[in-house]
Amino acid sequence: MSDVTTPAPSPRYRALVLAMLLVVYTFNFLDRQILGILAQPIKAELHLSDTQLGLLGGLAFALLYSTLAIPLALVADRTSRSWVITISLGVWSAFTALCGLATGFWQFFLFRLGVGVGEAGGVAPSYAMIADYFPPQQRGRALSIYSLGIPVGLAAGALLGGLLASAVDWRWAFIAVGLAGVVLAPIFRLIVKEPPRGLFDPAAVAKAERVSVWAVFGILAAKRSFWLMSFAASFSSLCGYGLAFWIPSVLIRSFGFTLLTASQYVGSLLLIGGTIGVFAGGWLADRLGAADRGVYARLPAIAWLVTVPLFAAGLTSGSATLSWFLFLIPNGLNILWLGPVTTAVQHLVPPPMRATASASFLFINNLIGLGLGSLVMGRLSDAMTAAHGDDALRYATTYALGFYLVAAALMLLAVRPLRRDWVG
Repeated sequence: MSDVTTPAPSPRYRALVLAMLLVVYTFNFLDRQILGILAQPIKAELHLSDTQLGLLGGLAFALLYSTLAIPLALVADRTSRSWVITISLGVWSAFTALCGLATGFWQFFLFRLGVGVGEAGGVAPSYAMIADYFPPQQRGRALSIYSLGIPVGLAAGALLGGLLASAVDWRWAFIAVGLAGVVLAPIFRLIVKEPPRGLFDPAAVAKAERVSVWAVFGILAAKRSFWLMSFAASFSSLCGYGLAFWIPSVLIRSFGFTLLTASQYVGSLLLIGGTIGVFAGGWLADRLGAADRGVYARLPAIAWLVTVPLFAAGLTSGSATLSWFLFLIPNGLNILWLGPVTTAVQHLVPPPMRATASASFLFINNLIGLGLGSLVMGRLSDAMTAAHGDDALRYATTYALGFYLVAAALMLLAVRPLRRDWVG
């Protein structure tokens, strides 16, 4: 232990902290996914192309989200991570509510930039807090539970967005979820205390001196596993974020779904498949990774290789019912990487550098994956519309699955370097 005079937090309180972080992370993805489920009514009212929708879903959000994550993580490493998360939640929620007031593409684009600014301070500090609240042998599972915010948030965004838009309109969907996040922010700060840094780490690791952001970059840059895992996750996220954004529109255009039916269909897939996949990734990594650290990279690679044919079969199926069962497994496998890889990144540097290391990983992952996923698929759809009509988006999403194969190859190359680069 890093400091024998510092009492460890009780299991009950650690569970409460993890639950609060999970709720905040759920809002993070709820605010992202709501745009995807509402893409069709927004497109119709504001007269947008698929390329413009792809920009709103990806680059508009990812531009400042990615670039500001590193300086905000550095602030978190040097001050209070709990305060950084609280302020970030309030900011991104306020801008989400403002999206409901947008009257054109560029105004919407600016509000989405604001959402990205807020969310930039949420994830990396949360990773670092979890690493200080849980011992090493429990971090994979703890980070996987935290990562449940992705499927739960995506599912909630799809379901709530569809319900609110059907009951009122798409604008009130943004306003409602945004204001809920503003209310949650002070509650989070009252409950979640800042943990001692390195409490559960070996003394030599925990007492490593705090260094500049450039020193952290230098440590990471010298580790081949960091680059391979970062780019592997990026190409996976390009597909994952793109599919999450566009599949509701595929269902409406190619399968004839209503907005409400599409939201229920997508929400059930994300909630069931995604929840199982995220938790399974962390559990398997903790169980198998103690004997071989390379497991933290090998597991995601295998999952992505299985994901491609199943997603392709679901997208090209003529039956919506069959597609649901074909989509279910890859909706779990495509995000199985979250627990293992985020845990591995935590162990590439000493504790005082963890938030900055996580932000560096997220910078690459989000700028490529989140920034380009919906845009690439939207641009492909526009280019193929003349030849395929309403089915153009279905073809575009199917062709983009090739990025999962690139991700799997890169992650397999990371297995050996990760064993060598592991700290603690």
